[in-house]
Amino acid sequence: MISKIQTHIQNILQNAVHRGAERGIQCTVYFNGKLVVDAWAGIADKKTGRPVTGDTLFPVFSVTKGVVATIIHMLVERKIIDYDDAISKFWPEFASNGKDHIKIRHILNHTAGLQNVPPEITIKTVCDWKFVCEAIAKSTPSWPPGLKAEYHAMTYGWILGELIQRASGYSLIHWLQKEISEPLNIKDIYIGIPDEVENRIAILEDPGVTPINQSQSLGQSVPDWIWPLHTWMNRPDARRACVPGSNGIMTARAIAKHYAALLPNGIDGIELLPKSRIEIATNPKIGTFTKTNPSFWTLGYSLANGPASITDSAISPFGHNGHGGSTGYADPNHNLAVGITKNLFSKENIVPFLINEIKSVISKSNENK
Repeated sequence: MISKIQTHIQNILQNAVHRGAERGIQCTVYFNGKLVVDAWAGIADKKTGRPVTGDTLFPVFSVTKGVVATIIHMLVERKIIDYDDAISKFWPEFASNGKDHIKIRHILNHTAGLQNVPPEITIKTVCDWKFVCEAIAKSTPSWPPGLKAEYHAMTYGWILGELIQRASGYSLIHWLQKEISEPLNIKDIYIGIPDEVENRIAILEDPGVTPINQSQSLGQSVPDWIWPLHTWMNRPDARRACVPGSNGIMTARAIAKHYAALLPNGIDGIELLPKSRIEIATNPKIGTFTKTNPSFWTLGYSLANGPASITDSAISPFGHNGHGGSTGYADPNHNLAVGITKNLFSKENIVPFLINEIKSVISKSNENK
């Protein structure tokens, strides 16, 4: 089965590149704790012709949020924090302007009313962690916590990152390295790169992007000054900053292995979170899904198939995708973990087709046993 699915997925990737649907792409799959797909195709840098390899790093935007969520759940599991703790319990300055009742769960499920980037934060200050956190601490929420959901595209990462530092005494980067990367022997997952990996990063392309006026207008979750997003993440300063909601740089291998470690029994003997914690983290009843608010967010992860597919006896596939199509997710019901990275933001997104093909091959293999 391993050789069959590897060949099948490799052919899909190569075909997508050949017909121009993708420029460069990686796909890694774990099934039942085993690596069954490690495929890549195409070009990492159109100007130089540098090819994609398994070690090519890709900016993956909000795929980063799923990794940050895992760290938060690890802290809850270790009783360092609780979902119902107020952010201000650990970060007193955060309580200003009516934010004292905002709980950790409100950030995880995007219901805190802090979706907009404070206007003080600009292209010149966005890489300054201290400045950014001070601006967020002074901000005023758009509505009372828990009232409704709106995607916290950038603020999610800053708030949770500062919370991690304040509550545990260690930075988000420390937790990423010491509690995820090192135990799993993952070398290629970054939120702020070191200089030495710069030449391994794929160059992003978005040929269909629409220019917009850099208005510095208020009330934006993704401000005009960071647009277009592919240009932002091609900048050296953006790649080196810590923007945990949106600037992760990873390989498909790293993404898939992170999610494989969240499946029952984990990977290589390592289980980052127990099944009981995953059940809580991915339960839509404590996320944002209601009849009037059909959001797919739970506690930091999004539900791959949406709440309508969930039964009380199964954990939904969960994970997080990113702008441009990169994605990572785990399916505990089928013991499947997937990581996909890409650098061309094309109209034809092959990722849903790719995932369906992965599931199809694995399902047919199981039926034939």
